[in-house]
Amino acid sequence: MSLLVDIEKDLGGFRLRAHLDTEAPLTGLLGASGCGKSLTLQCIAGIQRPDRGRIVLDGRVLFDAKAGIDLPPQQRRVGYLFQHYALFPTMTVAENIRCGAHGRGPRAEQERIVREMVALLQLQGLEQLRPAQLSGGQAQRVALARMLAADPQLLLLDEPFSALDAHLRDQLQPQLRDLLQAVGRQAVLVTHSRDEAYRLCSTLCIMDEGRTLRTGPTKEVFADPRSVAAARLTGCKNVAAARRVDETTVEVPDWGIRLQTARPVPEDLQAVGLRAHYFNPRTAVNRFAVVPAGAMEEPFEWCLLFRYAGQAPGSDPLWWRMPKDKKPAQMPAELGIAPENVLLLTE
Repeated sequence: MSLLVDIEKDLGGFRLRAHLDTEAPLTGLLGASGCGKSLTLQCIAGIQRPDRGRIVLDGRVLFDAKAGIDLPPQQRRVGYLFQHYALFPTMTVAENIRCGAHGRGPRAEQERIVREMVALLQLQGLEQLRPAQLSGGQAQRVALARMLAADPQLLLLDEPFSALDAHLRDQLQPQLRDLLQAVGRQAVLVTHSRDEAYRLCSTLCIMDEGRTLRTGPTKEVFADPRSVAAARLTGCKNVAAARRVDETTVEVPDWGIRLQTARPVPEDLQAVGLRAHYFNPRTAVNRFAVVPAGAMEEPFEWCLLFRYAGQAPGSDPLWWRMPKDKKPAQMPAELGIAPENVLLLTE
């Protein structure tokens, strides 16, 4: 199954320019709040109408501005899971699920679908409860059951874990991944969590200020984000302006160093990024003297802050992150970073 989204929408103070072409089972839209992720989902679902462009699901045109095609939501076969699930508060679990099956045949067939969804989502014993009586995880499963009862081709998941505490979120993420594999539906997941995107999504689309910055296999996007915004969104703590010296050398004025790179340095290089986990006192390449600048303890890791010996006054310290059992007794005199771990950023 394939999904093509190539749309623009102008909201006055905000302009969406989203491009997504994916066949992945689960594609993530990663970006900060207000960057256009949810608006993109709403356009795919038919809740919002783009000003220009096309949306094509598995060869079926859902929207084409030039051709005048704009299928209503009920004809798109797209399921939408809202952030807070939007369950009907006065209806039971079974009645909520039956709403999803509305239009799929006579009452007996709808009841069969309800039973199938209850079994699939492990909701046995909850059928007569109302949403206020459910836990967060149960409510999410009911919302998924209602969505799947409509037999959608595409599932749109708008930050489905945002209303849950961290413990429940960690429990439900692998369950959702397994469920999506079991039902065999293509899905798009909106998230602002890089960890969630990395765990769940085989393909990742980075969005920033209404624009699609980078799309590709998730691990490739993390390894080569290509822009400052994408590097920061994927968790890179150390970013600084840089200039090209030659094909495999960059200069970073704020840090007072030159770095060797594994990838060819593009002519339009703007900055470099160094991920906090990749520093190593035993790495011989890109090895420079450092000065301690503080430390921050986290539940399972330490973040040691440092400056390069030739670093510009007033510039931000760099982060070196490590598991607690790997923390050195004192900051090494020098730190290195492998050329393949130097991120080259062009915007």
